[in-house]
Amino acid sequence: MAETLNMNIIARIDTDFPTKFGIPRQSGVVEQLQGRIVFAPEYRNPDALRGIEGFSHLWLVWQFSEAVRETWSPTVRPPRLGGNARLGVFATRSPFRPNAIGLSCVKLDRVELHTSEGPVLHVSGVDLMDGTPILDVKPYIPYADSHPEATEGFTSQHWERALEVQFPEHLLEQVPEDKRDALIGVLENDPRPSYQKDPERVYGLPFGGTEVKFTVSDGVLTVKDVTLE
Repeated sequence: MAETLNMNIIARIDTDFPTKFGIPRQSGVVEQLQGRIVFAPEYRNPDALRGIEGFSHLWLVWQFSEAVRETWSPTVRPPRLGGNARLGVFATRSPFRPNAIGLSCVKLDRVELHTSEGPVLHVSGVDLMDGTPILDVKPYIPYADSHPEATEGFTSQHWERALEVQFPEHLLEQVPEDKRDALIGVLENDPRPSYQKDPERVYGLPFGGTEVKFTVSDGVLTVKDVTLE
């Protein structure tokens, strides 16, 4: 019988992604994407963050809360390989794991120690859904965490997914000004599943209180409509 270990949710993160669709596949891919880490009541002690402002980046350990399963598979189909090849789950960052735990490196923009919600960390470069449970926060330490000589395995392949984005001005004006650059970054990185190639299909991306409708054809993403949710 497998051993189990209980973990506490220490915080949750607020982001502009109410669903999984469109979230960048790795942290830091869209630097403009912002988040707020709000701690659970029992962890709202400013002393727990003493010295954190001295670090530019943080590691977030979190739960794939939308991918928790009772069973697991030893192999998965990485989206970057088009969903057509199977690799070992421990050779990927798939959310479908024995323990649905994720790891993200984010930039620490600022710290608010005294708010109505307790201490709040403002971060950017996020790749998490709104409300994602945070299990731990650790400082990123360059001398130990950065390995420029590291090899990339299969992830060095099939990464040229940047799209030209055509966003009519009258539609862009429907998006809050402080969220426009982040949204364009998300669209440029092609939010579609890797196996979706239909140029006639209209996709809907919920983002920052809006829903963005778009099509993709010949490397060009064209925004068709923006509505308030």
